[in-house]
Amino acid sequence: MSLAAFPTADRGARMGRLLTVILLLSTLFLTACGLARVGPNKNEIYAGAVERGGDAHIIYVNNHVNRTANYTPSYGFGSDFLSAAPVEADTIRPGDTLGLQIWENVDDGLLASLGQSSTTLQQLQVDGDGYIFVPYAGRVLAAGNSPDSLRRIITERLSEQTPDPQVLVTRLAGDGATVTVGGRVTAQGVYPLERPTRNLSAMLARAGGVAIDPEIAVVTVKRGNATGKVWLNDLYANSRNDIALRGGDVILVDEDSRSFTALGALGGQTRVPLGSEEVTAIEAIALVGGLNAATADPTGVFILRDEPESVAQRVLGSTALRGPQRFAYVLDLTRPNGLFLARDFLIRDEDTVYVTEAPFTQFSRVLGAITGTAGSADAITSIGN
Repeated sequence: MSLAAFPTADRGARMGRLLTVILLLSTLFLTACGLARVGPNKNEIYAGAVERGGDAHIIYVNNHVNRTANYTPSYGFGSDFLSAAPVEADTIRPGDTLGLQIWENVDDGLLASLGQSSTTLQQLQVDGDGYIFVPYAGRVLAAGNSPDSLRRIITERLSEQTPDPQVLVTRLAGDGATVTVGGRVTAQGVYPLERPTRNLSAMLARAGGVAIDPEIAVVTVKRGNATGKVWLNDLYANSRNDIALRGGDVILVDEDSRSFTALGALGGQTRVPLGSEEVTAIEAIALVGGLNAATADPTGVFILRDEPESVAQRVLGSTALRGPQRFAYVLDLTRPNGLFLARDFLIRDEDTVYVTEAPFTQFSRVLGAITGTAGSADAITSIGN
């Protein structure tokens, strides 16, 4: 029935009510645009998909995704660390300090003072080329020799000038045979590389052990331009990780810095450390207090990350992709297997876990902004009638 079938007064009243409803709907729309919210909704995220001209691949998580995208970058030492054999603790190196004691079988020897049978030469520094200077023996190559082999070399040199000399060589740890231990250990310092401390675990024990929770402790070894890392627990669980040390190594112990960020309609919005264990999407949500029961949309759980080229190609089944790719993985917890898929999806370092708000949340917020209380929505209904 058209408005013309009603009396003029009725038509005017109805037109007024219609204009009021239109005005209210316009107000609702404008208010919705201006109200604060936790972040984008699902449609706004979908608008950034590659298929719509955006730069993100929007992917619903399924078993294929979990098989191809799930991996945990692990710490470990490269072959250059693992293949290095333990250094002989008595091998002399540049920078070491030596002590010599020489006995001569004559009353008036080359080196000994009158009336004495022996001479002591202390604090002989092995130079950068590996040599020391011994009076009457000349410049002698010490580096690469053991104290016993160096003793024989010096004895042979001196035998040409004094009968049957006896030589004792003492090796002391010097600058070339030390390891620096720093970070979260009980006693930071520079320690000599000795027979009992030739391996990583022994050197950490020499420094008093770690001063943080072993579950989150990461041990980094720097050797020249090479760097290797290992979880402290993995160091003790696998003897292969207990690498042999070299003079000049730097050992640092610190907390693991890997983490993910939780945002949106969750129990908390924060940055969360990953720790040494694998964390799934379900566990990540639980770590921040779960979904917000009043506002969260369980169909809109997103994991945002930059995937390396190899993973992106496997997930999308395309070898044409080049370089890192932006991915927004979608978990719908309301699906029959949604919780199982979320339980199997692994969170990685620098991931963002974002949960959208349910559609009614924004609408309720708009109503509250206009009417003051949600209960006043009945007034709008009566106006529409």
